[in-house]
Amino acid sequence: MAGLTVDRPAGAAEDWTIPQDWDSYSPQDHAVWDALFARQAALLPERAVKEFIDGLDILRIAKPGIPNFEDLSERLMKRTGWQVVAVPGLVPDDVFFEHLANRRFVAGRFIRRPDQLDYLQEPDVFHDVFGHVPLLAHPVFADYMQAYGEGGLRADGLGAIEKLARLYWYTVEFGLIRQDAELKIYGAGIVSSYGESLFALDDPSPNRIGFGLKRLMRTKYRIDDYQQSYFVIDSFDDLLRQTVEMDFAPLYEELKQESTIEADEIIDEDHVFNRGTQDYARSKA
Repeated sequence: MAGLTVDRPAGAAEDWTIPQDWDSYSPQDHAVWDALFARQAALLPERAVKEFIDGLDILRIAKPGIPNFEDLSERLMKRTGWQVVAVPGLVPDDVFFEHLANRRFVAGRFIRRPDQLDYLQEPDVFHDVFGHVPLLAHPVFADYMQAYGEGGLRADGLGAIEKLARLYWYTVEFGLIRQDAELKIYGAGIVSSYGESLFALDDPSPNRIGFGLKRLMRTKYRIDDYQQSYFVIDSFDDLLRQTVEMDFAPLYEELKQESTIEADEIIDEDHVFNRGTQDYARSKA
């Protein structure tokens, strides 16, 4: 939810939060949520990481209609100390990092229209809550998200936001994990998208590459379509260990001397699970 917005909208608090105003949702709004939820709930049990499926159940996100953030936060707080707060849309980087560092996940309160089920450029409440919140019930991933927020506050003062954004993109939004000898989805941008839930695991077009922190932070990404490369972690524990134990300041200095890697590129040191054909990206070009 971080972005380049400068002016705080009228009615938003100093931390950019607003009331969810759950009672203002229309029957159509709830129907859109239910349609999106039913489609993903039927698709994901064999594709998404077990911790995500468990989180849906633990937090009772399967209840019909858009979740009430207060009720959701009460259950989440008991589990991992996190809460969900509503914001009017994209928020400045420092605001985003500050919320994460204090175990608050910012979520847009609006939901897409019925004719936008398959694609929406700006994250809505379905992407933010269905996609992100279930894994916040998992203690290790919850710690990773807090650590990312703390790292973001430091990166903001080191001029390294772009590099750190790539870490968020390729893990929190579009990450894959190896679980029970299979590749599974955990990134919110994938689990909340019917099309990408299929594409990320099944399509021969994208690269699927083993996670490497420095490698990933050098790599460009797509914001307008399915990813050309996905990075695969071994476990959430390993992801947390690699990021918490890393001193990012020297890493940022090293990255200044390194070239940027294109989104479709494979380099010699990559652990390649799948060398993609890139046919999908070329067909769109």
